[in-house]
Amino acid sequence: CRACLSRFSTPGPVAGCAGMQPDSQRWREQMEQVRCHEGIFVALDQSCGATPRMLRLYGIDVCDYFGEPEMLDRAHAMRSRILSSPTFGGPRVLGAILFEDTVEHEICGLPAARYLWETKRVVPFLKVDRGLFEERGGVQLMRDVPQLDAVLDSAAAAGIFGTKTRSLIKSPNVDGIRALVHQQLDLARHVLARGLVPVLEPEVAVGCPEKARCEQLLLDVLLESLRSLGPDDRVIFRLTIPCEDDLYLPLVEHPNVLRVVALGGGLSQADVCARLARNRGMAACFSRAFLEGLHAGQTQEAFESTLEATCKVLLQASSGSAAAAAATPPAAAVGAGGVSETKGAPQLAAARRSALAAGDPVGELGGA
Repeated sequence: CRACLSRFSTPGPVAGCAGMQPDSQRWREQMEQVRCHEGIFVALDQSCGATPRMLRLYGIDVCDYFGEPEMLDRAHAMRSRILSSPTFGGPRVLGAILFEDTVEHEICGLPAARYLWETKRVVPFLKVDRGLFEERGGVQLMRDVPQLDAVLDSAAAAGIFGTKTRSLIKSPNVDGIRALVHQQLDLARHVLARGLVPVLEPEVAVGCPEKARCEQLLLDVLLESLRSLGPDDRVIFRLTIPCEDDLYLPLVEHPNVLRVVALGGGLSQADVCARLARNRGMAACFSRAFLEGLHAGQTQEAFESTLEATCKVLLQASSGSAAAAAATPPAAAVGAGGVSETKGAPQLAAARRSALAAGDPVGELGGA
C-alpha cells in the first residue's frame, strides 16, 4: 500500500503523528510497516540492572566480565550477534526496541539504528525511561528522564522511529493506575511533539494476585485517557497478555492506536505463545521469550537454528488469532467515536491496509 501514502506528501504536520514531517521515504515506509504489516517485534532493551541476568541466561556469568563497561560490551556483542544474523530481519521482524548503549554503537560498520533499517528493514525504537520509583498506590511510576529533549533529539538524529517507556502496576488501585496512565500520556505527548512515535508500556505484573482486575481498570483508564490526544496523535501500546482473552481489542481498533504488542513478563516462550495466540490483533514483542535457547557457546549453525525456530513460533503465535477468530464469534470493540464494532483478527491487518489504500491514514474507517 505504498502508493496510497501519497497523502503524506503535503507539507506541514501529517495524519499519523503530530509534529512529524513526511520528509523522507524512510519515515513513510516505517510508518506503513508498523501500522500495516504482519510480523513480530523484539525487545532488546534490557537496562544495566537487568543485563547481568540476561547475560547469565545467555551463558555469560558475572565472573566473565569486570565492571559495567565490560558487561555492556558483552551485552552489545550478544545483541550484535542477533541483529546481524541472517535469520533476523524483515519481513517477519517488523521492529526492535533497543537500549541506549546499543544505539551508540555500530553493527557491521553502521550506526545501530541505520543498520537495522537500511540492512535489515527493521524499524528501530529506543528505550528512554530511567527506571521506576518505589511502589506507591499499587504502582511504580517512572523516574524523570534527565535532559529529555536532548535525548529525543539525539534519537531522531540517529534514525530512531519511536521511544518506549515502562511503568508497573502491582495492585488494582484505580487512583494509582490513573496516575500511571496520565504520566505515560504526558510523556507521550512530549515524544509526539519531537516527531517520534511513543510506545507506552504500562505493565501489569504477571504475578499480581488480582491481575485480571488490574487489567480491566487499566483498559478503562486507557480508553478514557486516549480522548485527551489530538486526532492526528498515534501511540503504540506494549501490554502484558491479559487474563481475559481479547480484553485489549478495543485498543487494537482505537483510532489513536497504531499497534498493540505483547510483553511476556518473564514467562517461558511456550507459555507466552499459547496466551498470545488467543488474543486477536496483538503481536509478539518479547525479550526473555525471544532470547530463550540462545547461548554464547553455541556454534553459529546451532545459534541460527534456534533463532529461526524462535522467529517461526513467535510469528505463528502473533498470527494464530486468525484460527481463534475462525473458531469463535468476533468480539465487540469500541471504535472511533465510541461506536461498537466487530472485527476478528483476519480483518485487523486488512482493515489497516484498506484504510491506507482509501487514503485514510488517520483511521476514520472504524478501527483501521
